[in-house]
Amino acid sequence: MTLRINDDEVVELAEMFRLMSDPTRLKIILACLDSPASVGAMAERLSISASLVSHHLRLLRAARLLQADRRGRMVFYMVGDPHIRSMLTDMADHVAEDVAEAEIEPGS
Repeated sequence: MTLRINDDEVVELAEMFRLMSDPTRLKIILACLDSPASVGAMAERLSISASLVSHHLRLLRAARLLQADRRGRMVFYMVGDPHIRSMLTDMADHVAEDVAEAEIEPGS
């Protein structure tokens, strides 16, 4: 299967991966994977300041990695795109696999 993607899309994809390469941002995305989360809930869960969470959220929303849903005065963030959800779930499953299962013995 050949993936057809133009140069502008390659740049956009690289930027998304760059954003997700920061451990704090990745933790924020993962915190929004199962259910919507508020800034305060993420800050408490990740033991970082709400202002730092907000800073990262601005970047993640601009890259369309997270979506916001305003409910009254509260804003909840979620991974709304099924492509992002699937990719993160698959990669997390890959990382969690038993290393012994992933390694092939020489001569096998």
